[in-house]
Amino acid sequence: MKLYGYWRSSAAYRVRIAMHLKGLVFESVPVHLVKDGGEQHKDAYTDLNPTHLVPTLVDEDIKLHQSIAIIEYLDEKFPSVAIYPENIVIKAKVKALALDVACEMHPVNNLRVQQYLVKSFSLPESDKLIWSHHWMNIGFTAIEKQLKLNAGQYCFGDNITMADICLVPQVYNANRFNLDMSKFPNICRVVDNCNKHPAFIAALPENQEDAQK
Repeated sequence: MKLYGYWRSSAAYRVRIAMHLKGLVFESVPVHLVKDGGEQHKDAYTDLNPTHLVPTLVDEDIKLHQSIAIIEYLDEKFPSVAIYPENIVIKAKVKALALDVACEMHPVNNLRVQQYLVKSFSLPESDKLIWSHHWMNIGFTAIEKQLKLNAGQYCFGDNITMADICLVPQVYNANRFNLDMSKFPNICRVVDNCNKHPAFIAALPENQEDAQK
């Protein structure tokens, strides 16, 4: 299997976590999102993924994009380490929190949105940061309330789920943008617990071969 991604991409980060949790052997293929205008826009990559986004998973003759779809594919193909609980109600809540991150928070802070704000609206860095903080605060405030009700060691009890897989990269992104996370103690506690796990350590952006030190 090959995983095309970028070391600091939140979406690629999610997939790496899931693959390491499942103990999968895979080749990481870097796609630099900034160099030369972004390698994700080159024909060689868009032939694999027409969305011009990362990640892309290639598993023999199968090509998949969108991190949630990739992770759920891997979860069904390699079920020995499950990322969803069996209880259908808790499973739905896990998926809802994961989608709160992947569908509501992450897209408005994504690189191409940030680039569009600067290019099309001449938004200065200070205002771009205000934009990012605004949407992250809204998202984290809602997640903090959910974790207060549901969290154990991790987002839902004491087993790692898709919710943790999505939350950790988003908090990493928030720290990059210097968001004050002290307002979200449950999120910080859960993320700290996750980041002690070998799979999360292996998936850290700084631990990837293409990381810019």
